[in-house]
Parts: sequence; structure tokens; C-alpha cells
Amino acid sequence: MKLKIPNILTIGRIILVPIFIGTFYLPGALGDWIPFFIFSLASFTDFLDGLLARLYKEESKLGELLDPVADKIIVTSALILLVMNDTIKNYEVIAAIIIMIREILISGLREFLAKARIAMPVTKLAKFKTFVQMFSIAILLTGESGNRIFNFGDYNAHSFGIVLLWIAAFLTIYTGYDYVRKRIHHIDLD
Repeated sequence: MKLKIPNILTIGRIILVPIFIGTFYLPGALGDWIPFFIFSLASFTDFLDGLLARLYKEESKLGELLDPVADKIIVTSALILLVMNDTIKNYEVIAAIIIMIREILISGLREFLAKARIAMPVTKLAKFKTFVQMFSIAILLTGESGNRIFNFGDYNAHSFGIVLLWIAAFLTIYTGYDYVRKRIHHIDLD
């Protein structure tokens, strides 16, 4: 089987995850900027692989399977790391939990509907949610280095990233509800 460029990008995103995790523990500014750049690269390839697949008609079953998995792996890994190092803490953890629960719920729904051969296309609002979510995580990954660059008194990179994380969480709730609402009639609970 010959791999197409969108699938190579998706597989590359999965391969980046252990590197991303390892660089997160580098000391000082390296531990802020290298994971930020890796996460940003992974986020960009998420956009790029979908664009290329549609543009060149290279959509595939492998891409359909791996693309959402790759997204969930990198986002979940980043959120867990940011909670572990107290970048996301206290009540802010609720936003991270909302995002992760929605990802699990929608993955399960997609898998269930796939068995019945029912498509669940991604909406424009869900794509925007993904952008806000990845942008907020990228900002939070910059840590103290980001705060030194973007700092207006009490308002710094961290606080901006947390605000965006909450916006992503609310969009996550709405888009998750919308997916379930539109597909609930396909679920036979007998």
C-alpha cells in the first residue's frame, strides 16, 4: 500500500507525540519553546493533511481512522502535561476535563455510527473549536518564556491561554451536544 501525503502527515503527527512529551521536560526556555514548536507543527499538519486530502481527492479509510486519533493523542498528552506541571490548575482543570470527555464521547459515537455506516462529518464550528483549543494549548506551552514576552501587568500569556481554554471548553460542550443531538435517532438502545 502506497501512503499518500495526508496519511504521511497524520502518521508523522503521531510520531511527534513521544518527542513532544520528552521535550516538555527540558529545563528552562528549551522546555517551553521546543514543545510549543512541536505542538504547533502538529496542529498545522492537522490542518494541512485535511486540506491536501480534500484538494487532491486523497481521502482514505486510513486517514479517516488515524486523523482523529492523532489529534486526540497530541491534545490529551498536552493537557495532561499542563495539568501535571500546574500550568492548568484548580478549577481550570475542569476545562481540560470537559475537552477530554467530549473527545472520548464523540470518538465512541463515531465508532458506533461507523459500524452502521453512518457518516458524522466535522462541522465548521467543530473545526473552529479545534483551532481555539490548539491555539490555547500552544500558548500555555510557552510557560514562563511566553509570560516574559506577552505580559501586560496581570494579563500575560498564561491568562490569555486559560481564557481561550475555557472558550474551547464551552465550544466543546456545544459541538458535542450538537453531534449527539443530530445522531441520537440512529442509536438503538435495545
